Amino acid sequence: MIDLRPAAARTAELLQNVGDDQLGAPTPCSASTVGDLADHVGTVAKAFAAKAIGGAGTAGPPPAPSAANLEPGWRERMAGDLDVLAAAWAEPSAWEGMTTAGGIDMPGAVAGLVVLDELIVHGWDLAVSTGQPYDPHPDEIAAATEFASTFDAPRDGRLFGPVVAVRDDALALERLIGLTGRDPAWSPR
Repeated sequence: MIDLRPAAARTAELLQNVGDDQLGAPTPCSASTVGDLADHVGTVAKAFAAKAIGGAGTAGPPPAPSAANLEPGWRERMAGDLDVLAAAWAEPSAWEGMTTAGGIDMPGAVAGLVVLDELIVHGWDLAVSTGQPYDPHPDEIAAATEFASTFDAPRDGRLFGPVVAVRDDALALERLIGLTGRDPAWSPR
């Protein structure tokens, strides 16, 4: 079991600091703008909170993210959704049994790691895209890296892109980012 509260709070803070003028900005996820990525994070928060409390949610892949889905007050709503997500995964029962996420059957413990990976990696995506500082805890990075290196998924960009090689002396976060198919040196400029 991993405490997702720090990662969820960090992601909520990042989203709170995204300016309306940044919603159309590019991200390391080449098909997504900052607004699209924010919508995706909101979808993940709601879907995985439902899974943690035993809800079925949707059985297939999530809908395509779109900044057009961001309603007035979306930042506050997502902060609340991320709080609910973290509280739901604070319950030991969330990490037990089986669930389905994105059309893939997996143990609850794996689903919890999916959530952590989503928060850490998309947190980095948001931070680097909007010029915000980002400093996840080393234990979170290590758990997400272990997950990303062992999760058997196609590297076609749907879940992970092809691994991006990093320097031998790369920081742990840079290694995770490369492992998920992103270039740690990516910049919106």
